[in-house]
Amino acid sequence: MSKHFANARWEGNLPEGNGKFTLKTSGYEGSVRFSSRFEDDKSASSPEELIGAAHATCFSMAFSHALDQEGFTPKYVETKAEVTLAKSGEGFAITEILLKTEGNVPGIQKEKFLEIANGAKENCPVSKALQGTTIKLEAELL
Repeated sequence: MSKHFANARWEGNLPEGNGKFTLKTSGYEGSVRFSSRFEDDKSASSPEELIGAAHATCFSMAFSHALDQEGFTPKYVETKAEVTLAKSGEGFAITEILLKTEGNVPGIQKEKFLEIANGAKENCPVSKALQGTTIKLEAELL
């Protein structure tokens, strides 16, 4: 078992305040604002963007491992995540995550590539943690 740590601090009210997060292991720091989450402000991050980064990373690792377990050595797997935050009832919810992945995997047929990709989508730990969210996958073999 491993544990991982992050810290977040918010100052002020929601629409006018601002926040900062820190990832303990790397020391990486980032900022968040209401406008970067609910408007088109690209000067800071958002919880949804961080979830997207975590999911894309987890999926890419799980997919690479699953390919290897099936006897295929990927040159690379690259995944982008689109996380949708939408109005839901009285509040907001992450309603969908679209994983767009591409991989360069010598010797694999497209059908097998897609089968392994779908298995990784279902079984990566972040997908499991997000089971209440619709997770879609687009996979392209290069």
